[in-house]
Amino acid sequence: MDHAEVAWQSWLSELAPSKRSAAETLRTQFETIGVTDAQDWVRSEIDGNQPQLARLVLLRSLWRGAIDGWADPGALEQVAAARRLLDAGADRQDLVLLARAIAYEAVFITVDELDCGADVNVSGIDVGWMVMESGEDGSPTGRVLSGLHEDLLTMDPGGRDGTDLWR
Repeated sequence: MDHAEVAWQSWLSELAPSKRSAAETLRTQFETIGVTDAQDWVRSEIDGNQPQLARLVLLRSLWRGAIDGWADPGALEQVAAARRLLDAGADRQDLVLLARAIAYEAVFITVDELDCGADVNVSGIDVGWMVMESGEDGSPTGRVLSGLHEDLLTMDPGGRDGTDLWR
């Protein structure tokens, strides 16, 4: 057993049985979706009461759908302007990079605005919003997903941290 696993087992032994069970389930869920440092994420969720699994799943979902989805076969061809550029000889990979970079910026601005929901927004009207984790039944858990814009780049499921968007 390596040092990390010994530390994990020691930490688990200090938890109440219900939290221990929750931690083990969370670790399995994080590992199932390919998180290499699952133990750190679990500790943050359990000890800090942070909705880390929901945060990770949301941000990776945005990457896969809104950003990386532009690399899917036929995605560009659904946009008339992109079709015209391709027909005119534009490099498909360059257009994919352009679409992904624009999509990243749009997602970043959106999650940044969601993160600032308690601030007076651009309209000047004092109204707010928040992104909140929900339970399996869809009801709110009361745990807010905040700072989403801060971690968007690091959630690139390709492990590139978005570095390929600006080359």
